Amino acid sequence: MREGHTELIIPPGYQSKLSLKETEVAIKEIKDFFERALAKELNLIRVSAPLFVTPESGLNDNLSGVEKPVDFLIKAQAAIRCEIVQSLAKWKRMALQKYEFEVGEGLYTDMNAIRKDDDLDNLHSAYVDQWDWEKLITREQRTEETLKKIVAQIYRALKATEDHICGLFPVLDRLLPEEITFISTQELEDRYPTLTPEEREDAICKEKGAVFLKGIGGRLNSGKSHDGRAPDYDDWRLNGDLIFWYPLLETAFEISSMGIRVDEETLLTQLRF
Repeated sequence: MREGHTELIIPPGYQSKLSLKETEVAIKEIKDFFERALAKELNLIRVSAPLFVTPESGLNDNLSGVEKPVDFLIKAQAAIRCEIVQSLAKWKRMALQKYEFEVGEGLYTDMNAIRKDDDLDNLHSAYVDQWDWEKLITREQRTEETLKKIVAQIYRALKATEDHICGLFPVLDRLLPEEITFISTQELEDRYPTLTPEEREDAICKEKGAVFLKGIGGRLNSGKSHDGRAPDYDDWRLNGDLIFWYPLLETAFEISSMGIRVDEETLLTQLRF
């Protein structure tokens, strides 16, 4: 396990364009507006999600396989051991069946988690608070075309949210380009063969502004992976990260990690990787 660290950067001369109270109002406006926009674009309804699960349930996420969940004992229930969720990837799949969703329908939830092994900086916290969603598709829809269509829908929701918040607070700048760029991890390696994966993301995002990076987890032509992804999570050929350029910090940052889930064949293949 590598040793973690905290790195907080405050650019010289930085001053927030909003007061502290205005910032809190803006955060709430963004969350409320994006919640509605995402649900409309993807045909989702909101459900409540667990903060913790038992290890025996098999519902916690291993993330890249090295992170250890925070655990604790519940004294009032015969010392049952529970784990704080690291993500809801497995729980959401179970919930689709439990709530009897139909093809084309899905759920979303306000997901809270603790990731104690993450390195901390301006964009990463040990506490996670994010919108999480899952949608039911057919086996025939497990295609790159389906993935790209859903990414485009999410990007429309994000663009609409940017328009909304900039309309409420005109002092804020619009940063998102009109269209999102799709590129695979192999194409990115071919384009920047001498750069590290993180440097490649910075380079493409600085050029394009908003990128969906496809195919994370598998081995590239160099023999290395762009980044780690749990083998029982999503299909490494049909997944990706939605990444934006953040000019204030001069860096790329991930908005969403998503993908089409593994089927039986893909799961077995990825477990052997």
